[in-house]
Amino acid sequence: MLVRQAFRYRLYPSGEQRHQLAVQFGHARHAYNWALACRQEHYRETGVALSFYDLKRAVTALKSEPDHLWLKEADSQVLQAKVADLEKAYKGFFTHRTDFPRFKTKKDRQSIRYPQRFRFKDNRIYLPKVGWVRAAFHREMVGTPKNVTVSKTAASNYYASVQCERELDIPVHTGPAVGVDVGLKDLATLSTGEKIPHPTHLRKAEKRLVQLQRSYSRKARGSKNREKARVLVARQHEHVANCRRDTLHKLSDRLTRENSVIRMENLNIRGMLKNHALAKGIADSGWATLVSFCQYKAMWRGGVVEQIDRFYPSTKTCHVCAYKNAALTLKDREWTCPQCGTVHDRDVNAARVILAAPTVAPRNRPAVSRPAAPSRSRTLPPERRNVKPVERPSDAKVVGRSAGLDEAGSPAPCKAG
Repeated sequence: MLVRQAFRYRLYPSGEQRHQLAVQFGHARHAYNWALACRQEHYRETGVALSFYDLKRAVTALKSEPDHLWLKEADSQVLQAKVADLEKAYKGFFTHRTDFPRFKTKKDRQSIRYPQRFRFKDNRIYLPKVGWVRAAFHREMVGTPKNVTVSKTAASNYYASVQCERELDIPVHTGPAVGVDVGLKDLATLSTGEKIPHPTHLRKAEKRLVQLQRSYSRKARGSKNREKARVLVARQHEHVANCRRDTLHKLSDRLTRENSVIRMENLNIRGMLKNHALAKGIADSGWATLVSFCQYKAMWRGGVVEQIDRFYPSTKTCHVCAYKNAALTLKDREWTCPQCGTVHDRDVNAARVILAAPTVAPRNRPAVSRPAAPSRSRTLPPERRNVKPVERPSDAKVVGRSAGLDEAGSPAPCKAG
């Protein structure tokens, strides 16, 4: 079985290389915003979506325009990769997995992707238009490198994520099945009776975060000291995120190694975050990340992750006699079944009910609550019903308006946003 696995390494660019990476980030961000603006404007005026390949040709032609000659400073494949990212964002929106694509700013996470022409040598990685950058290869890459994504975090740290393709032999997992009930008091409770305590990484760092954020708020806007304080706050948040990710990796690794079947609840985490009394604890838990980690690790090891319906009364149902205790409240940590007399620990009982409950179709990604996308045969508004589709000349390699170009073959003016 062919699988793709990413290996993430820390980069240590020099001052000149940081400047070159900033150029690549900025030009790629401009190309993404320009392509998004062109696609939106073209659809508003014609009612026809601008195709992916026409948009790629338009971005290529954009670099020859007098006002955009500076785009030649960026690697051509980096710009094309951003157009591919936009196409992926649109597909995610139309399949109800993500929100509508938005324009990117300097405050967002900066990233570029090199699909080829990168090389590795000793402790360095070669990036086109940047040069040989020092890297910390703390683990060995397995497989054939396919692309490299370079990113810059809010804490001004640089990382290279190398995606490799390799052949994986799926073994036969002979372990038992386990039910997992995630929570706020304990991160996870297993059907075996074991409870994994919640590390509460964010709450442990709150005191330090309060000090750093107070110092940041007192600095003058636009000053260098304010930027230094902002980096300190970002580093603290990045440290908390790294600790949380490390905990979830270790827990998911243990669950998938020991068990062939892992059963969990299919929770509506996005909806639960609207409860402001519990939102901080839910966000600090990383339940969706835990499910995602367990899914791909179980697949690689011959296991499976099954999910039960989010509305199944796992907490209120007795795992011995299936009696449903409708009077159970959130504060009741233990309860006695009035039918069979079994004394239940709330979380352990829920995990055992999850282990025996019927499953639903797996959800690899959280659903976005929005109405279904209209079909292609939808009726246009009255003011756009008389607009004719763009005619594509058979002898033209680059179609004018359809490719985001004007009649002379130059990029049509679009607002970058």
